[in-house]
Amino acid sequence: MNVTIIGIGLIGGSVARDLRRTGFATRLTGVGSTPARAEIALRLGLVDRVATLETAVREADLVVLAIPVDRIVKLLPQVMDLVERQTVTDMGSTKQAIIETIRHHPRRNRFVASHPMAGTENSGPAAALEHLFEGKVAVLCDLEASAPDAVQTVEALYTALGMRLVRMDAATHDLHAAYVSHLSHVVSYALALATLAKEKDDNAIFALAGGGLASTARLAKSAADIWVPIFHQNRAAVLDAIDTYQQKLQALRAAIDAGDETRIRALIEEANCIRRILP
Repeated sequence: MNVTIIGIGLIGGSVARDLRRTGFATRLTGVGSTPARAEIALRLGLVDRVATLETAVREADLVVLAIPVDRIVKLLPQVMDLVERQTVTDMGSTKQAIIETIRHHPRRNRFVASHPMAGTENSGPAAALEHLFEGKVAVLCDLEASAPDAVQTVEALYTALGMRLVRMDAATHDLHAAYVSHLSHVVSYALALATLAKEKDDNAIFALAGGGLASTARLAKSAADIWVPIFHQNRAAVLDAIDTYQQKLQALRAAIDAGDETRIRALIEEANCIRRILP
């Protein structure tokens, strides 16, 4: 299997590491956003070579786009123009906007929309990790528009990465992703902004910071280049998630303001039910 990875950062580099480790890929070709990143990817052994987009796509069996979602929207039609027999998939965190760009492309059936639900707050090829995807969920969307052999290839890719497969339509994916992924980043950014605003008045606040702040604000370290396009493309679902969050936050605030310990306890115990999903 000759695999081309467009974007050799955290996600693309981690994919490359595991495809090499598992023997899924015979040859790994990278398409980097900059010569410097491509050089790092080569030096780290993430890919066997770096090539131009046209060469990398035409010589591949499988093409993986692991770049920010705004760049996927711009680049995917160009990739599909180069495709004949190849299978193409993306790893973007939104799906409707990406699919729409090639909905009427004559080779649309060679594309399989997907989203591996994994990552860290770090970026770049040096951040690539083995086993990043193991045990996580990969969502495959709108498969009725994809050729069966293309779907099988992408399923084999994620199986090699050790992921569990879930199928759903793109609109459902984007709504669920807004709640389980995108909202957590919004909250983390807001928490970091609130903490930093307070720190201007009280330098001692970080001396008191413990694991709670570190774990909750960890996602605030995530790069704007990744998350601005996600919030833009999925803004309707993200706004819906923010509205729901604000309602719950306001309920907690009202109970605390009223000194209503019974209500506070009830809200906390309701929230504790998240253990069913996140043990």
